[in-house]
Amino acid sequence: MNIKTEIGYSERDRIFVRNLDLSKDIIGKMDFIDMMFLLALKRKPDLREKNMVNALLVTASDHGLTPITLSARLTILGAPEALQGAVAAGLLGGGDRFLGTTQTVCEMLQKAQKDLLSSEEDGEIKAVARAIVADHRARRCFIPGFGHPIHTDGDPRVPALVEVSKQNGYYTVPWRLMHAVEAAIAESGRKFPLNGAGAMGAMYAELGMAPILARGLALVGRCAGIVAHLVEETEAPIAADIWKLVLEQDSRNNG
Repeated sequence: MNIKTEIGYSERDRIFVRNLDLSKDIIGKMDFIDMMFLLALKRKPDLREKNMVNALLVTASDHGLTPITLSARLTILGAPEALQGAVAAGLLGGGDRFLGTTQTVCEMLQKAQKDLLSSEEDGEIKAVARAIVADHRARRCFIPGFGHPIHTDGDPRVPALVEVSKQNGYYTVPWRLMHAVEAAIAESGRKFPLNGAGAMGAMYAELGMAPILARGLALVGRCAGIVAHLVEETEAPIAADIWKLVLEQDSRNNG
């Protein structure tokens, strides 16, 4: 049986990643984003790609006390010896509502680009955007990448990510489609502005990445935030207080 992976392998005195010697060709010569590209895409990024992915990882790193970080904190409360378990618990919450939205948006945009065929005129982009809105409305489901429970008047991350994209020459059809969808939603009299996940999905679509990488890299970025929350939980714990609030609420409901 010959089971192997092209990603990497080890010999007695050497380790290889994508056929490069880890010790001689990579350590001290590549940064983490270089390494991620090498692992996932079999190549190093150019400077513009690196700037884009760096902004995406930074944006995904933390958003405060979200369900993801609460899950991690509550897990380490019950299993203080299992940092890895607490990180995993947080990452398991990275689905279609949290972090995974970037993948869904990227998929939606890549499909929409195919619907544009050879035309990228504003009129056709608007028509495709209206079709996206109509399709989601007919299916009675939310359009991924729009609306936010806190940033109801506009997500502050979006202008910053637009600027990064423009500076690096990645402000083309995916971004135009997202803004056209936002406008199409507004035409119905409803206000669901583009959110951070939608902006990140547009950037991954701009980069032409496989949608699974949009979610995967968002999870990589969020790992930094989860670890920070777990370090803070060991120094200034709040998970027990959160659990106590739940118990008090349950007592009031059943009292």
